[in-house]
Amino acid sequence: MSALDVKLFRDVRRLWAQVLAIALVIGGGVATLVLAVGSHRSLEDTRIAYYERYAFADVFAVVKRAPKALVGQIAQIPGVAAVDARIARLALLDIPGFAEPATGQFVSLPDVGEPMLNRLYVRAGRLPEPGRAEEVVVNESFAQAHGFAPGGRFSAILNGKKRELVIVGTALSPEFIYTVGPGDLMPDDRRYAIVWMSEKALASVYDLDGAFSSVSVKLQRSASEREVISRLDALLDGYGGQAAYGRKDQTSHAWLDHELDMLNNMSRTLPPIFLLVSAFLVNLTLSRLVALEREQIGLMKALGYRDGAVVLHYLKFVALIVLTGIAIGSIVGTWLGLRVTALFGDFFHFPFLVFARAPDLYVVAGVLSAAAAFVGAIRALRDVVRLPPAVAMQPPAPASFHRLVPASVSLEGIVSQPALMMLRNISRHPIRSAFTALGMSLATAILVVSLFLRDTMEQLIDVTYFLADRQDATVSFIEKRNENVVTQMARLPGVLATEPFREVPVRIRHGNIERRIMISGRPPDADLRRIIDVDLRPVVLPSTGLAISGWLGKILGVQAGDWVEVDLLEGARRTVTLPVLALVEDYFGIRGMMDLDALTRLMRDPPVVSSVNLSLDDNKREGFYAAVKAMPTVSGVALQRTSLANFRDAVALIITTMASIYTGLAAVIAFGVVYNNARIALSERARELASLRVLGFTQGEVLRILLLELAILTLIAQAPGWVIGYGLGWIMKTNLAGEIMRVRGVIEHSTYVAASAIVILAAVASAFIIRDRVNKLDLVAVLKTRD
Repeated sequence: MSALDVKLFRDVRRLWAQVLAIALVIGGGVATLVLAVGSHRSLEDTRIAYYERYAFADVFAVVKRAPKALVGQIAQIPGVAAVDARIARLALLDIPGFAEPATGQFVSLPDVGEPMLNRLYVRAGRLPEPGRAEEVVVNESFAQAHGFAPGGRFSAILNGKKRELVIVGTALSPEFIYTVGPGDLMPDDRRYAIVWMSEKALASVYDLDGAFSSVSVKLQRSASEREVISRLDALLDGYGGQAAYGRKDQTSHAWLDHELDMLNNMSRTLPPIFLLVSAFLVNLTLSRLVALEREQIGLMKALGYRDGAVVLHYLKFVALIVLTGIAIGSIVGTWLGLRVTALFGDFFHFPFLVFARAPDLYVVAGVLSAAAAFVGAIRALRDVVRLPPAVAMQPPAPASFHRLVPASVSLEGIVSQPALMMLRNISRHPIRSAFTALGMSLATAILVVSLFLRDTMEQLIDVTYFLADRQDATVSFIEKRNENVVTQMARLPGVLATEPFREVPVRIRHGNIERRIMISGRPPDADLRRIIDVDLRPVVLPSTGLAISGWLGKILGVQAGDWVEVDLLEGARRTVTLPVLALVEDYFGIRGMMDLDALTRLMRDPPVVSSVNLSLDDNKREGFYAAVKAMPTVSGVALQRTSLANFRDAVALIITTMASIYTGLAAVIAFGVVYNNARIALSERARELASLRVLGFTQGEVLRILLLELAILTLIAQAPGWVIGYGLGWIMKTNLAGEIMRVRGVIEHSTYVAASAIVILAAVASAFIIRDRVNKLDLVAVLKTRD
């Protein structure tokens, strides 16, 4: 082992705390990249494998009643690879010991063999036997929510008649990864079930022998989805078809796609921020650390070591720190990535998980971190190695200082002597002080953007559940009902107020861009289910024309006053042209909104509703639930209180879990930044502080001079850190927006306080460590003049 290598290991042992702190900063940046990208890749690979193994369809359509002879014609459509026709119906469920009404999506299974598409993964038990009308298979999450196992029983109102059903198995399906009941916003495993039943039994109940009400299509790789949908609509139109749609409009896939997009956007937003911040901080810290070794570099050169050997020695020191950081970050990032993947896997009920451990992630993270560290070290070494040994061994020439204030102004009576010395030191090293403050500002900023995710979820909850959708329940009907059903609902036990609501499926088009959406009609004085704009004010719908989501307007490229084409996909199919009179900044989905009377005129129907929003008396809920269960025309009841709880348990939990992980990593980086700045400040001013001790200053006074500077720079750094954090939060908010869900760009004051508190706590912890080192200063060794 060479002498320089011996020196290297001695330096690492002597500076182990700083080496570890810098490595933690690097590790935090590496861990965020491995965590975010690794978990997203694993979930994406899992979804692809699940879809392929269980033949998830590409196109879906619903009809009232179509003969099975039509299946052959569908199969002949160019681009169609496989067709699966079945029966699908919604029905109310009555579950023993469960007061609230639940909804079941009943889906038929072939009496012989498996479905061609959307095949089941049977978790427990078996499939229903042909001819056993009471046997059903339910989705696993519903069974777990109620403690059902094979042999469990519940009742359902099928075609107006209550029937007792026996569970013979539990299963998963790629078609129902994300299950949302009628009128609901969030999945509710207790109140919404997927129930698979023998086709013969279900056809007998609904008088659909030799017919189907739902069809799924698998496309060939070269097929045009739009062309297949157009031809499929033409075939089904005469049988009450409700317009075919592709995967992007299928509820389960759309939500799953959105959640994975959010995770992907987080992986493209936060890790680069963490890596860039850690790169800057490592660059800054190592530059100052290497500069402190100026005299040692001169001594090595005087002993005959060439410039290349000196540079290589310090690069080895940097490489050791970087490798330690990469190892820590890779291990922590992999461990966290596995936990996040498992969290998402449980939420989506995947039957298996495919874990992606791509080497390129670790290579990219390592290369970026190493590049930042080596650039910082070389930048500092470049000027030092050029100096002749005799010059390099001497302390650098004193800087040219200027007075902080004019000579006529005296600060001695205003601030104490230690404070004055601290202010002079900051003013005489403005660049160094500015970079130190910037490093702490960036530490604060990444904490702000990490905590920002919690704020957005709480804001989304407040706007959605307390300002916009203020109803207690929404009762949805199997078929459209005459408007007098609103009066009937008002007479149910516990109902305090009612409000009609209607939804019509349409295709909206502007130029060559189109989307399949729902147009919702509501009364002009709607109070239970309101539309809230970006300023949190209720929106009054125009009496004519159309209001659309601001995000939909962005997709279509329209503004208020533009006209759009609308294909009505219900009733008498026709295409109309409507003016867009308002853009509404809502946060869930993309939709159109109209005055209910205007929508009725547009559809050329008598006044009808598809659901009713209700305000309930909490003391009479059980009576309301019992009355609804006795109504065969009801397809489902959405409960706002339950939806909020599900939102917190589902989407918000995942987002806040990710935010907590990022916040923890950001806190580690913040401590590394503050501690390194404090240690380097001590190293740079050790001779000065020792001189003050010799002149009679106490240990407390000397420590106060050093730590007061750290405190001032930490406080100065907070406001810029808030500004940078807000900007990063805006980038995050923009990247998280999508067609399914968007968030508000709001950062609470408490977030700034929390971020600053973490940085200040890191400074306090560093101060305690520095205090011990100041108290142990060897005055003779520090003041010794090198010959």
